[in-house]
Amino acid sequence: MSDYDTLTSLLQARYSCRAFRHDPVPRDDIEAIIDAARHVPSWCNAQPWQITVTTGDATEQFRSTLQEAVAAGTPAPDLDPPDGYPGIYGDRRRSCGWQLYEAVGVTKGDRAASAAQMMRNYALFDAPHVAIITSPRALGAYGAMDTGGFVTAFTLAARARGIDTIAQAAIAFYAGFVRRHFDLPEDRMVLCAISFGYADTDHPANGFRTERAGVADILDLRS
Repeated sequence: MSDYDTLTSLLQARYSCRAFRHDPVPRDDIEAIIDAARHVPSWCNAQPWQITVTTGDATEQFRSTLQEAVAAGTPAPDLDPPDGYPGIYGDRRRSCGWQLYEAVGVTKGDRAASAAQMMRNYALFDAPHVAIITSPRALGAYGAMDTGGFVTAFTLAARARGIDTIAQAAIAFYAGFVRRHFDLPEDRMVLCAISFGYADTDHPANGFRTERAGVADILDLRS
């Protein structure tokens, strides 16, 4: 298989896992994923990303206290959230949401069930590990953009080793709590979390895949 075919296969196999088994990922695998992801490009080679990873009791403590913080607190992300999802972006967002709800049996109008499913984010979907991804405030949008490349590389490197992931902006909405919990410096923005481990392949939340826009929908080729 060519390098291109291997990469394409990984891109197509990666998905947002929303139910994990409890089995921990070996430390060697975690370090190998990060070792691969650190090779992504960055503006002026700044390499702004930093990653805090939990295992064992540290994961369980964060999972528990995060849910308490969400129940008691108000979202306050370091990055401004989108003003909205106009047009096709809103359509895609709703389509993904309803695919998930249909898979797990949440019916339209059942607010209690949809709220419970939303809270699964803060239970880390039962993952044995979570990675907190940060970037320096001083680097602003460019640091965040570069760090997004690291997030993508992390998820692909994980899939290459048979490990599943979900990148979660929801956790970054409680950036202050996350920073205090892990004693992270104030000069670093919490951009997202990545919950990861081995997928529970029998769970219905992992039984659907989102559609992707075609090349013609995203390419403006000029000559």
